[in-house]
Amino acid sequence: MPKITLRYPLISDAARFFEILCNPNFIYFNVPISSVAEEEEYIKGCEEKRKRNFEYNYSIVYNNNLVGGCGIKIDQHRNFIGEIGYFVAEEFWGKGIATEAVKLMEKIAFKELKLKRVEILMKTENKASEKVAIKNGYVKEGIKRKAVKNRNQYFDVYLYAKIV
Repeated sequence: MPKITLRYPLISDAARFFEILCNPNFIYFNVPISSVAEEEEYIKGCEEKRKRNFEYNYSIVYNNNLVGGCGIKIDQHRNFIGEIGYFVAEEFWGKGIATEAVKLMEKIAFKELKLKRVEILMKTENKASEKVAIKNGYVKEGIKRKAVKNRNQYFDVYLYAKIV
C-alpha cells in the first residue's frame, strides 16, 4: 500500500484540484465548478461544513504531492450514515491511493464521527471504484436507479456499504 496522508484542504490546493477534475479522462466524477476561483470558494466553505456536521473534506497527499481529494458526507436525515467519495489524479491511478484513502476515511467515519454505516456510490460502469470498495470490504447492496445527476442526466449507481 502506498503511504498517503489526509489533511484538510488548503486554499492553495484549489488550482491542483481544478486541474485534476477538468481532466477529460475523468469521466465518473462530476463537480459543478468552472474555475479555480470557484474551487477556492468551495474550500473556504469546508470548515463551516465540518462545524455543521455536514461534510468532512480532505486533500490526499502522496510523496509530498497533492494527488487528489476525498470526503465524507453525513446524511442529514440519518446522521449515523456517511457517504465516502474520492478522486485521484490520472497519473496516480492504479497505485492503491484511493483504496488507502478509503481506509483512512473509514477510521475517521467510525472512530471519530461515530457513524454506524458508511456507503460508497459509484456509476455502474466505474470498475476501478468498485474494486476500491471491494478491497476495503464493502458489501454490494444493489443498484440505486437514477440516483446521481451529472450534467442534466441521471445515472444508476452501485451501492456498497459497511457497518459497525
